[in-house]
Amino acid sequence: MIIAPAEPHDLAKLLSFREEAAAWLRGLGSDQWSRPYPADKLSATIEAGTVYMLRDGHATAGTITLTPDAEEGLWSADELAEPSMFVNKLTVARQYAGQNLGGRLLDWAGDRAHRAGALWVRLDAWTTNEGLQRYYLAQGFTHVRTVREGTAVNGGPRVSGWLAQRAARPTEHGFMDRTPTPARLPFAA
Repeated sequence: MIIAPAEPHDLAKLLSFREEAAAWLRGLGSDQWSRPYPADKLSATIEAGTVYMLRDGHATAGTITLTPDAEEGLWSADELAEPSMFVNKLTVARQYAGQNLGGRLLDWAGDRAHRAGALWVRLDAWTTNEGLQRYYLAQGFTHVRTVREGTAVNGGPRVSGWLAQRAARPTEHGFMDRTPTPARLPFAA
C-alpha cells in the first residue's frame, strides 16, 4: 500500500469516507461525526498538504490528517510549547477493517512527526466514544485530560475533547511512503 498526499479531487472521497464512518458509528450507538464536516475546511487542509491517503492500487483504504496546528482551546500553552504534531480524521474504509491499518497509520504519523522534530503525536478523540478511547490507549497513547468547554469546528458544543499523546518515534509502518520529506517544526532543535 502507498501513502501519498491527498489531492483536490480526493475531497469527494474524503467526505464519503466520513459519511461511511458516521453510519458505522451510528450502528454502534455513537453520535460521533453525526454533523457534516464543512467541505471548505476539509478542502483547505488538502491544499495545506496535511491530509494523506492510503491507497491500495486504485482503491483508497484509509486517510489521516497530520498537522503541526492544534485545534484552538484544547492544549495548554506549556503543551503547545513542546514540538508536537496532531492527528485528525483517521479513517479506514470498512472493507479494510480488522487489518490494523489504523494502527499502522498512527505509526506512520509518529515516524513522520519524529522526522519533523516533534516530541509528541497528539490527538483529540470523541468525548463519548469510549471504544475509540480504548483503541488509542491500546495503540500506546496516554490520556492527558478531557476538555468539554468550547465549540466544535463544525458548530455546536465541543464533542471531541478527549486528549491523548504518545512519543513521536521512528517506526516501521510497512507502507510505501510517497509523501514529501516533512518540514522541520520551527521550534524543533
